[in-house]
Amino acid sequence: MSSSTLTRTSLPSALPVAVGLAAGFAIAQGTGVRALGGAVFVAGGVAAGWLWRRRRGWAVTAGLSAVYLVAFVLAHVLAIGVGWPAWLAVGTVTAVAAGIAYGVADR
Repeated sequence: MSSSTLTRTSLPSALPVAVGLAAGFAIAQGTGVRALGGAVFVAGGVAAGWLWRRRRGWAVTAGLSAVYLVAFVLAHVLAIGVGWPAWLAVGTVTAVAAGIAYGVADR
């Protein structure tokens, strides 16, 4: 099996999106070290971006990367600006971003 086929079938890109957003938040909150959560967020984005580029090319990678970054910012806006509980905000944007990644790059 070629590496291109493995990239398409073995790991959905929605998984690193969900891990980067949710686990990044959980680690930052649990440890109190925001930079550590940020490192998980970046690692999830890089992993997902690598999969997107291999599967769909640079244009889709740019668009889905923007979705990932907007989800991060929107979680903060919902939690701090709107007053949602932090986990509700993170869970909501994680579900939406992972769903978009799945629909665009994984189906």
